Amino acid sequence: MNRIWSSIVGKLWATILLLVSFVLFIVTALLLEFLDNYHTQQAEDSLRRDATTIGKIVVDHDNESSMELIIEDILGEESDAMIVGPEGQIMYSFQQAMNKENIESKILADFNFSSNNRGHKPVVKEMILPSIMEKGVMEQYLVLAYPFEKDQQMVGSVIIYQSLEAVHRATKETTNIVFLSAFIAFILTTVFAFFLSTRITSPLRGMRQAAFELSKGNFDTRLPALQNDEIGQLATAFNQMGRQLKYHVELINQEKEQLSSILTSMTDAVITFNRDYTILLSNPQAERLLQNWYFKSEAQDKNNTIPPEIFHMLDHVITFAEEVEDELELGGRFYVISISPLYSGRDIRGAVAVLRDMTDQHKLDKLRSDFIANVSHELRTPISMLQGYSEAIIDGVTSNDEERNEMVQIIHDESKRMGRLVTDLLDLARMESGHMRLYKDDLPMIPFLDRIVNKFMQVARDAHVELSFEFPQGEEIVSNVDEDRIEQVFTNLIDNAIRHTPDGGKVILAIEKYADTIEITVTDTGVGIPEGDLPYIFERFYKADKARTRGKGGTGLGLAIAKNIIDSHSGTITANRGEKTGTIFSCTLPLKML
Repeated sequence: MNRIWSSIVGKLWATILLLVSFVLFIVTALLLEFLDNYHTQQAEDSLRRDATTIGKIVVDHDNESSMELIIEDILGEESDAMIVGPEGQIMYSFQQAMNKENIESKILADFNFSSNNRGHKPVVKEMILPSIMEKGVMEQYLVLAYPFEKDQQMVGSVIIYQSLEAVHRATKETTNIVFLSAFIAFILTTVFAFFLSTRITSPLRGMRQAAFELSKGNFDTRLPALQNDEIGQLATAFNQMGRQLKYHVELINQEKEQLSSILTSMTDAVITFNRDYTILLSNPQAERLLQNWYFKSEAQDKNNTIPPEIFHMLDHVITFAEEVEDELELGGRFYVISISPLYSGRDIRGAVAVLRDMTDQHKLDKLRSDFIANVSHELRTPISMLQGYSEAIIDGVTSNDEERNEMVQIIHDESKRMGRLVTDLLDLARMESGHMRLYKDDLPMIPFLDRIVNKFMQVARDAHVELSFEFPQGEEIVSNVDEDRIEQVFTNLIDNAIRHTPDGGKVILAIEKYADTIEITVTDTGVGIPEGDLPYIFERFYKADKARTRGKGGTGLGLAIAKNIIDSHSGTITANRGEKTGTIFSCTLPLKML
């Protein structure tokens, strides 16, 4: 029994019963009071209507026998009446009681008729009078005194009265019906409350069992959502919660595996230390570093593979709870080391160290400094020449106009060379930063290359070099390229080929069409680029023959610019030595399908 009352079924059942019982009690009390007043009011209204009708009959009928028959028919068996004069004398009496004299005297005495009716208003009273049917029994009556007039003068009053026993009987019967209804409602409520509480708590018990399964890690547990009410919605929400828990647990596992994979695949070395400086976790890169440090450490320091510099940084982090970052050289390599404290609540439980190998970055910095030095060197020579010849002109060193014009021409050539150098540097910087915009369009390559060859024909004749163009006859080759930029590439390649080819040599421009690419080659019969220089010729300022290039106005950036242009067109450019002499530059570009 205690188990029932301590369960949600018993509590819900008791709550519903108490609530319904309280409501039924209040409703029953109010309903009984209302019905009692309602029946009394109905009886009073009925007496008023009968009294009004009787008063009109008395005034309008001269035939007393006819009047009496009508009045008796109106009164029926439930009511009695008497008609009294203005001074309280009885004019007519319509009573069935065996002791009507006693009743009439009590009514006339209680009403004090002559004084009560001077206001010409009906008077209603509840009175205790002798019973109509039984002697010595008193009953409660409802008495109405209704005055009536003739020619605007009161001629008498109708006193009509009725036993309230009939009203009480109706009220009693209604009360019995109300109590029977309340009892039936209570029984139905009890059954319904038990059914409802059981129906509500049955899914809850299932949810409790499912919750225990979830707590064990069985995230596939599902509840049947058979209803469309709040219980069904709760079951749906529970199932969704199970799916979300399963999803988040799987997500956490995936993130854990992902974090482990990231840690493993990181190029940086990551080492986690305990508070006592022992290593808790390290990725493969860190393992290789630790092994390297172990083999390089002295025999007496084999128990401590951490270099002293890192050990001091780690000690500072754990002692003062401050993040430390520094750049160190260890074993001939450069590292950027960042060590941060790890917390457990407010206490430091260790530290994590991230070591990034910056050796390649140092090499790049060296290359950058070399580039700046090269630029400075390339600019210093023309600037020195400009300064020297201009000072010679200013100081009047020249003796005639021919020498002066020669110096001015040198100044002009060097200034143009400086302009080309600056322009090439800006173009190369834009290309390498990705800010160069290409204006691509479909370009027929054979007419385009033929135009470039024609442009260099006179230059080749002056250099005593034979320049020719080889292409497949009767075939159209189209590529989607930026015409100006591609012209810049082949202008540079043909110009270089002519300048590096001796008298009587040949320069051949050729184009071949393949499945989805175009190959354009520039072949010369010059001395050729040494085999050891070929891998570096596309680097900035690299020159296989610096003296001759400078003498002919080169900047050392042409091939670097050409490579960037071809790369931006999704093509390739390579350089190889010829079979006997000279160099072959080969460019591939995407073919436009017609």
